[in-house]
Amino acid sequence: MARTVGRTVAGPLLLLNFAMYLIVLALAGWALNKFINGESHPYLAGNTATQYFCLFSLLAGTVGIASMFSGGYHLRAWRNDSLAAAASTALIAWLLTVLAFGLACKEIHIGHRGRRLKTLEAFIIILTFTQLLYLLLLHAGLVSSKYGPGYRDSEYTGGATAEPHLKASAPAV
Repeated sequence: MARTVGRTVAGPLLLLNFAMYLIVLALAGWALNKFINGESHPYLAGNTATQYFCLFSLLAGTVGIASMFSGGYHLRAWRNDSLAAAASTALIAWLLTVLAFGLACKEIHIGHRGRRLKTLEAFIIILTFTQLLYLLLLHAGLVSSKYGPGYRDSEYTGGATAEPHLKASAPAV
């Protein structure tokens, strides 16, 4: 099968997003743990939005990792049935990342935050745009088949037939 433009660009972007979601999970988990324990750390110093930001960052990171696994399977299979699973999980991950992005903007607006929270905010802001780019690459097959499989490709039917086979029956008397 010929390599398409979308497949060659989505692969490295998938690995980049996977690594960034892992970093987000590590930073958000550390910050939430310190926040719950009530420990003061020089790199934590948060504000009223910190708890919510860490919670939504963990949620976005977890769903983002699941999205990357689904996307990895889609890159291997590269069919329209795997596209539906990859695109739906990527959309949910992007929406949760946008929620965390909004809370990161609120944290920046309020101020008084530590160095690791600033790093977490930066990763969430970057992930918002790279996940959107990945989502657009997944849907690029709708424009042209040279970018990838679209939702209306008919080359693979999944084993189902269009019409059921009926037995010929004797005429009624």
